[in-house]
Parts: sequence; structure tokens; C-alpha cells
Amino acid sequence: MSIAGITSWVLRQNRFMQASSILANETTIVPVGIAVVESGGHFLVGVRGEETTLTGHAEFPGGKCKPGESSADCTIRECAEECSLDVAVVELLYEIEHTYSHNRVHVHFWLCRPVREADVRDDHFGFRWVVANELPLLNFPAANDAVVRMLVERFE
Repeated sequence: MSIAGITSWVLRQNRFMQASSILANETTIVPVGIAVVESGGHFLVGVRGEETTLTGHAEFPGGKCKPGESSADCTIRECAEECSLDVAVVELLYEIEHTYSHNRVHVHFWLCRPVREADVRDDHFGFRWVVANELPLLNFPAANDAVVRMLVERFE
């Protein structure tokens, strides 16, 4: 094979690898654990900062699962990291696979309660307590729509 032939083959392989990488990224589903923390009929809600995706949207504590981590364990870890609040998982409320412009997620919404009520404060590092009927008034990301409706029906 000539140098030109080898160069052509290498260029085709590079384009194929780049295309494969793009397709793999488009089909990767990111597992996410969300803590829907309830205490006395109120739910812990924050607002996403400027350094994150979905800036300005309301959010429950949570985030991406680490490799090998269950969504329930992720939920507990993320709530402790973001809010300095230890929670116990009560039940899986809802799960959804959702595609945003920046990624595709499989979100597990876990109903949680504080381990110690004495640890509950008015403000948890920017997260505050909101009654159920106020949740629909907040600007949550689209993947949260069904769980917000569920919470209003269940805890109103």
C-alpha cells in the first residue's frame, strides 16, 4: 500500500472513531439520584447556580451517581454534600428517562426524610423549605413535572 493509501485509510479510521464517539455520547444515559426531602409537609428546594446547567431552575438536592453507586446511595450522599443534611430514603416516588440538550438522564426521585429532625434548619446552604402547593409555581426542569404534580396531590 502506498503512503497516500495509508494516509487515506488513517483519515477514514479517525473520522469513523470520531463519529462513533459522538454517537456513544448521544446514547449514554446518566443515572441521577434526587432527594425529595419532606419534613412537616415541606420540601427542601434550591435554585441552580450560574456555574451549572439549567441555571436558575428550581431543584431538589441530588446529582449524578458515581460508578457502581445505587441511585438511593447517590441521593443520600448528594443531600449530605449539598445541604449538610443526613436523610433516610423512604421510597422511590418516580423515575424517568429524559433528554436535555446537554445530556440524557435516568432520574430516580426518592422520597426522603431527615434522619434527625433536630438537624432541620430554615436554610440548608441555599436550599429552603417549600409547601407542596407552592412547588408548581417554581421553575423546575421538565424532568420534574410529574413528580411535582404527584407531590401536590399527595401532600396538599
